[in-house]
Amino acid sequence: MGWIIFILGAIGWRIGMYGMFKKAGIEPWKALVPFYTTWEIVKICKIKPIWFWLQLIPIVGQFTTIWITIIFIMHFGKVGFLSHTVAVFLPFIYLPYIGFSKEVRWGGSDALKHYKKSVAREWADAAVFAIVAATIIRTFVFDAFVIPSESMEKTLLINDFLFVNKLSYGPRIPMTPLSIPFVSNVMPFTTATPSYLKWVELPYKRLPGFTTLKRNDVVVFNVPEGDTIIPEFGSKNLYYDVLRESPYNGDREALFEQYPIIVHPMDKTDFYIKRCTGTPGDNIQFINGVLFVNNQAAYIPPESQIDYSVPTMGKFTTVEDLNDKTGINTTAGQLPPDSGYAVVNMTPGEKDIVEKFIGKKVAIALFPHDRPYFPYTPASASWTIDNFGPVHIPKKGEVIALTPDNVAIYTRLITTYEGNTLDYQGGKYILNGQPATSYTIKYNYYWMTGDNRHNSQDSRFWGFVPETCIVGKASLIWFSWNGGPRFSRMFRSIK
Repeated sequence: MGWIIFILGAIGWRIGMYGMFKKAGIEPWKALVPFYTTWEIVKICKIKPIWFWLQLIPIVGQFTTIWITIIFIMHFGKVGFLSHTVAVFLPFIYLPYIGFSKEVRWGGSDALKHYKKSVAREWADAAVFAIVAATIIRTFVFDAFVIPSESMEKTLLINDFLFVNKLSYGPRIPMTPLSIPFVSNVMPFTTATPSYLKWVELPYKRLPGFTTLKRNDVVVFNVPEGDTIIPEFGSKNLYYDVLRESPYNGDREALFEQYPIIVHPMDKTDFYIKRCTGTPGDNIQFINGVLFVNNQAAYIPPESQIDYSVPTMGKFTTVEDLNDKTGINTTAGQLPPDSGYAVVNMTPGEKDIVEKFIGKKVAIALFPHDRPYFPYTPASASWTIDNFGPVHIPKKGEVIALTPDNVAIYTRLITTYEGNTLDYQGGKYILNGQPATSYTIKYNYYWMTGDNRHNSQDSRFWGFVPETCIVGKASLIWFSWNGGPRFSRMFRSIK
């Protein structure tokens, strides 16, 4: 439903602009071309061209497009607060009204001379309104996101620019409301100065959504283990991973002596984007690189990637040679000398092409045990990225027994995610000051996995994602860049 509203808004905006361009003496077909529309508005309203280019910057671009639109309707004499509000939140109704109503005429710059405020004041007011409107839209409707890494390739590529639909699962009410708009969790040009204040912290609350989070949705969320960060590393090398590794081996004091840390509220941790591969109540397991959900082989996204062990069969000498001879476009791979095999990162479709080329089936390249994985217990000590689990995903209302065998899995869930205290005293578990043998789960939890299975930091590393961390559903690639625009990826839905 949220996706339908977005489409209706976009179509209505174009239809309205078509009529408005015609009234303004601009060739109306230009209103139907993305970005060219606002370029024409910038020219006719005598706005500095820099504002057009600012639209291409994530987050800032939302504010800029709203501001340019408001300036344009002001040249039709629509300068009031109500006009601006309706134009922003009901563009599919109000812009067609301006464009096709006989009562509204293009006034140009003269339209602003009939009001008491100066033109500069009108523009400043429009800018303030645009900031407020963009903040509301980003918080409750949709937000922009840019792909920073290869963890979702080739479903999503580095420098794909996305729209994230917050209406799908219901917009989350800000839990840390005192923050600077259009800024991440730290101030620009710094690594350790928070962009928010903790003076007001609200409990988790989500407005009703149009659907529920389903298995295989591509989701943006606050990374749950990102609440504590080493500024030097950020979310690329999470604090808890560093703490578990040598030479610290869990010694917090030794780590604090070497690195400063920042503790973020859960709604201010860095954003990650992954595919939801497990929903509340599911059982997850990886067997020889294949994901199983509830003992059934899971859906394999058509553009997902994993490393395969490919016998050369005397038909290629390098991964680049394999690309040239088969027409595939693998972005990673290696061919150890004299091994007779290449390790090649491929999609399912590319795998089929390579198998046909060499005349032999290929298998997933299994990675050896190289580090501990979630839940970091003795039982999981031998798990690898390809042979992992099983793990049960907690569900709201589920009652779990508190035992020495499972308490390590649930301690962070009980304390950090759900706000309780849990201690072990005299052979008993003490929950919120009272002896307890069980605990009732408060929230739903999810399992997130990258489509680039061997190159993704995901739930195999940091475990469950609570519903409190869910931001929205990744819905549309609106722009993509790799040394130039990737036009074939623009306005592509995300599946």
